[in-house]
Amino acid sequence: MQAWMDYLCQPPFSNVTFDASAQILMQQVLDAIQQGDSCIPATAEQVAALQHLHMNLQRSALNPDPQIAPFVFDGQRLYLYRYWKLEHQVASDILRIQAQPPLSFELQAEQLNLLQDPQQQKALQTAATQSLSIITGGPGTGKTYTLAHIVAVLNQALPNIRIAMAAPTGKAAQRMDEALQNALNSQALQMFNVDALRQLRPVTLHRLLGLGNTGKPRFHAKQPLPYDVIVVDEASMLDLSLSQMLLAAIPAQARLILLGDANQLASVDVGTVLADLQQVPELAKNRVNLVTTRRFAEGAKIGAMAKFIQQEHPAQQVLAAFEQQVVAATQLRKINLEQIQVDEVQLQYLPSQDSPMSATDLDGYYDQLMYGYQSYVEVLNAGLAEGNDLQDFQHFVMQVIQVFDDYRILTAIRHGHLGLKQLNVQIEQRLLQQSKQQKQGGWYIGRPVMMTYNDYQLGLSNGDIGICFMRAHNAQRQFEVYFPSLDKWVPATRLPKNIETAFALTIHKSQGSEFSHTAVVLDAMAKNLLSKELIYTAITRAKKVVSLLVDAQALEQALSIRTRRSSGLLARINEVLNY
Repeated sequence: MQAWMDYLCQPPFSNVTFDASAQILMQQVLDAIQQGDSCIPATAEQVAALQHLHMNLQRSALNPDPQIAPFVFDGQRLYLYRYWKLEHQVASDILRIQAQPPLSFELQAEQLNLLQDPQQQKALQTAATQSLSIITGGPGTGKTYTLAHIVAVLNQALPNIRIAMAAPTGKAAQRMDEALQNALNSQALQMFNVDALRQLRPVTLHRLLGLGNTGKPRFHAKQPLPYDVIVVDEASMLDLSLSQMLLAAIPAQARLILLGDANQLASVDVGTVLADLQQVPELAKNRVNLVTTRRFAEGAKIGAMAKFIQQEHPAQQVLAAFEQQVVAATQLRKINLEQIQVDEVQLQYLPSQDSPMSATDLDGYYDQLMYGYQSYVEVLNAGLAEGNDLQDFQHFVMQVIQVFDDYRILTAIRHGHLGLKQLNVQIEQRLLQQSKQQKQGGWYIGRPVMMTYNDYQLGLSNGDIGICFMRAHNAQRQFEVYFPSLDKWVPATRLPKNIETAFALTIHKSQGSEFSHTAVVLDAMAKNLLSKELIYTAITRAKKVVSLLVDAQALEQALSIRTRRSSGLLARINEVLNY
């Protein structure tokens, strides 16, 4: 960033002298982008220091051919040109999609009555009549169940309709596929051609758009997607760049359906597109928020915690209120998931910063976090005991995958004793010891791994998770990794050296996933990274049990602070409307 700023401020790009305030302003914009903001608030007096390096939109309105500059000032906000342009394009395409007439049909009363919940009925009606549908709701409110009924009705009413399903990550696409297949078992849908709907296979947005090594999509405004309905799940993960590429590729008369939970974390990269669209008055007829949850029964602690997070509490009283309304602090214990009738939360505090953790303390915490992987070790040991005599290899693979997805450790940070890297090292050591295995070139049976970037040659995306097995080919046996979301085997030797072990995930990487039991680890080092959205996302990954191993002050921060990103998308939409 410093090198780029120096380049802008010296010949041949600039022949003027800039004072320190210009450098500070540029640094503030670049720092904000690292935090996910598309812009920063600024005044005309501040921005004047940038001289010719900025484009003032208020002045440019008088000039039909303004000079493009690295920075853009709209009268209230200062942008890098790239993010101002992306916001403008997203605003234009959202309004274009909203205004275009969809392939029409008349929704029948019996189709509407397939759903009993009024908000779910409204979602079906919106998808039937509008080109743009934004369906939001918390965990268990039936977003995918409602979607299954929407696509069933559309498929029946519009013969030969082409439907695409997508999500921002491979794991989210896999979870969408599982939830959709379950939803299609609804008794009310058996009157439809469910077999055709079961052939729909969600993919990542990168695959849908045909993003290759160049980062340029195959499908765009001049070559739109060849579909009549495009459904995107986990829309809270959409950043400005990916949103712009998606929206530009939506063809005329097509329907775009966005599903998501507005209370979850925003995208990793710049933008809060779903949250911004929730604030646009002109999109009110396109939005439906599902509110009735069916996942959490009466007395369910995860549901109680999710509600608690969404409420406002005085920071100095939030922990006392949490222990009173949700769960009191004790010690993490072993959980038998088969015996869990009503989902629960358990809480254990780490020592305060005044009492540093000893090596013995840390070993104890690692052992507690290993509790959730005991069933995984047992399944691996059963298969390892049979060795070459394993009769049903495919059954073993499916059993390992199923048990592995019962539990995951989630953390906010990568470094430190309770950061991502060390947690994976410690759990791996315990699994190798308990399964009596030795690493071979870094690999062993049962090693879970996650891709950290898109590899188009291998056909793997950032966030795809696979598990290592010893697979036989004729008389040869070699380590291969199975990626369930793709139903794909890849030899371990072909995978990149920097692929990450995945017993623990960052909370950001866990979005779109669902586990029976999650252990959420937040130590003092994570304090300044925490927010309501982060802890909400972490605990709503669990269906049955959440185990909190946390620093008290870190939890207090997570329950008190709401993330607010700076964005001008709402203003851009108003500009386009008034143009």
